[in-house]
Amino acid sequence: MISVAEAESIILNLVTPIKDTEIISLEDSLGRILAETVTSQLDFPYWDNSAMDGYAVKFEDVAQSTPESPTILEIIEEIPAGINPQKSLQSGQASRIFTGAMLPRGADTIIMQENTEKKDNQVVILSSPDSPQTFVRKQGEYYQAGSSLLSPGILINAPEIAVLATAQCSTIRVYRRPRVAILSTGDELVTPSQPLQPGQIVDSNQYALAAFVSRLGAIPIKLGIVPDDKNQLLEKMKEAINCADFVLSTGGVSVGDYDYIEQLLSELGGEILINGIAVTPGKPLTVVKFTNNDCVYFGIPGNPVSALVSCWRFVQPAIRKLSGLSADWYPKFIKAKSCQTLRSRGQRETYFWGQLQLVDNHYEFELAPGTQSSANLINLAGTNALAMLPVGTTNINSGEEVLVMFNVI
Repeated sequence: MISVAEAESIILNLVTPIKDTEIISLEDSLGRILAETVTSQLDFPYWDNSAMDGYAVKFEDVAQSTPESPTILEIIEEIPAGINPQKSLQSGQASRIFTGAMLPRGADTIIMQENTEKKDNQVVILSSPDSPQTFVRKQGEYYQAGSSLLSPGILINAPEIAVLATAQCSTIRVYRRPRVAILSTGDELVTPSQPLQPGQIVDSNQYALAAFVSRLGAIPIKLGIVPDDKNQLLEKMKEAINCADFVLSTGGVSVGDYDYIEQLLSELGGEILINGIAVTPGKPLTVVKFTNNDCVYFGIPGNPVSALVSCWRFVQPAIRKLSGLSADWYPKFIKAKSCQTLRSRGQRETYFWGQLQLVDNHYEFELAPGTQSSANLINLAGTNALAMLPVGTTNINSGEEVLVMFNVI
């Protein structure tokens, strides 16, 4: 067995980020990875505009204004947002202006309306700002046309969509979504819609892993259940390897009489780089590289908890890198106070599932109720974090700090 750190390094070194790209609409860009530098021919703000409701003025006209000695200006125009000002401001004049509206020519300062009094077609300025440009958003202050706006390799979420829309980017070039084939192995497995017979188990992994893959922005290719038959397994594994960037198969990677996965992977020409990790749960994880098409095969333990923990800890960073993300591949850990005592044998890096919560400005980790068994998928519900005990640590007492992996999705 190799360490968790060694396994993580091997897996990420195997992965080559996707180079294929496609052009999609702005409306379809949520969750995609940007594939090119975005620039705009527009400044932002597009033009000088007001940050307040008030009056556009010349600073020199109002610089000495006080409640005892106010300045009185003639109102020559009202400028709502979205209207092009029609008049240039001269000395002694002001324009009524609203937030976001374009400044008229000749104005360099906004007086907020709370510091004014309106009398017919005049405005009384009761207070002066400290300097010109007060409450003015200058053209190009946030972004100048032609410079880099967004860089390739970033995940497009709501803020990036706002930026793209502002730059009038109606189409965007993104990396294609990774394709991940998923298959479950075992004679005992049935689908959720089949009547359950004695000794059978419902295949939850197919659905859990498809959801996991989808949440990461990849395309799950569900290939169903394959019985413990070498010929059927071989054909389904060939199909998976040929149609996907990654393959996730559950079951068949331990040392039982019907665990054929590693043998068949070798027959198919795969290079086995990992066949066991010093981790609990998830020790029998197998990782294989196929050089003819760059497919990476993950033979994942069949127990539902082991399957998901293996994916959260090892497959998730690999999919992130594969997808074209320029950074943010690795799991994130923070320190939190453990609400229960956590125990392990200390021989492997050990993970406990539960919930991370912010309580009184500090993080606490609450262990999932019930047994921490790799077959107990029931108490996985609500899991958002994994507490980790490193090799050599056998005990974390309640109230003590523990490292917690919190980007579990």
